[in-house]
Amino acid sequence: MKFSPMPAIALTCALALMAPGALFAQSATPAQKSSPKKAAVTPSPSRVEAKSKATQMATGIKAADDALTPAELAIAERVYQGNLPCELGAFVSLTPDPKSPGYFNVQVKNLKFRMFPVGTTTGAIRLEDKKAGAVWLQLANKSMLLNQKLGQRLADACMNPAQVAVEESMQKNPVPSVLDAPATPAESAASAASAASAAAGLAAAAAPAASAPSPAR
Repeated sequence: MKFSPMPAIALTCALALMAPGALFAQSATPAQKSSPKKAAVTPSPSRVEAKSKATQMATGIKAADDALTPAELAIAERVYQGNLPCELGAFVSLTPDPKSPGYFNVQVKNLKFRMFPVGTTTGAIRLEDKKAGAVWLQLANKSMLLNQKLGQRLADACMNPAQVAVEESMQKNPVPSVLDAPATPAESAASAASAASAAAGLAAAAAPAASAPSPAR
């Protein structure tokens, strides 16, 4: 049996036609893989310098806003610091802000406030966190923490040792009310002497706080 040479010739021709396409595909693949990557864009020196100046300006503006007057700084020097025990077993912590003279970080339980001194007409020391609506009032015999927005007293009867001494003096020598007028001149003289003694005791107890205030910085 004889085989026709035509199929062999057709196969050879087909392979010849397919070879250039295969070679082209093989040669194109490495070129595609070796395509250069985009270089990372680095900020120009002028842009870095502008950003640095903007940051410095923002820091300077914040420092200027935080700056207190000499009168406010004087109030801050009289603020009692540390962990102050209050009624019902509570504690209030007052620590000065090292970055902002005159400012205090006040904390009770999980509540934190950043306060600054505010002048008063009564002589009481007052710290405020206007954003949170919190107020710290320091009197001669006790301090208290209030939330003005909620109308709540967060902590009361907070005392450091100087305030404890004043409170004890007030308990031993209560100042008589104007409604409790004495009936006789002798009782009036005794009441006046008692009131003078109580006032002298309060002044003596409060003197250390005024002469040697706790540093605020």
